Amino acid sequence: MLAEEIIIAPIVTEKSNTGLQEGKYTFKVNKKATKVDIAKAVEKLFNVKVLKVNTMNVNGKKKRVGYHQGKTSDWKKAIVTIDMDPKAETYLGKGGKEVKGTKKFKDSIEEFTGV
Repeated sequence: MLAEEIIIAPIVTEKSNTGLQEGKYTFKVNKKATKVDIAKAVEKLFNVKVLKVNTMNVNGKKKRVGYHQGKTSDWKKAIVTIDMDPKAETYLGKGGKEVKGTKKFKDSIEEFTGV
């Protein structure tokens, strides 16, 4: 699955906005996506470092229009915790020397907040 197919839409509610200060972002995701898929998709799309992913399946609600009854579709929600203070990763290179990683991470998702 492509990253654009995994992340469907951000969820903007009062509860999800309170989690932004802690680095928690809420997304509507593909029902078949796993936690690893979601983490990789968020890292690729938004260039942030993902620490943790919590997922939950949301059951559809029963709806009624006049005499007819139906049900909205089920969907999956993911709460992604990102690293608010990303640092360059260091690892041991040839000869036992410490080498810093060159990949830069952001500390927030600007597209989510509308900045």
